[in-house]
Amino acid sequence: MVPDANERPTVTVDEVAALLGISRNSAYNAVKDGTIPSIMIGHRILVPTAALRRMLQVDEPRPAA
Repeated sequence: MVPDANERPTVTVDEVAALLGISRNSAYNAVKDGTIPSIMIGHRILVPTAALRRMLQVDEPRPAA
């Protein structure tokens, strides 16, 4: 489950890989090519949780069945 942005403003690339069910290398490649939004703080690459939630459309209303 993608964390709430208010509780965890960022997650690591390794955490994103686990959340998406992809390899660590695939996650870093997606960060490098811009597919996964990221920020750098010092030497750390972090993924803003709000951007990840938007990318995955987690907060979008679901159509009625």
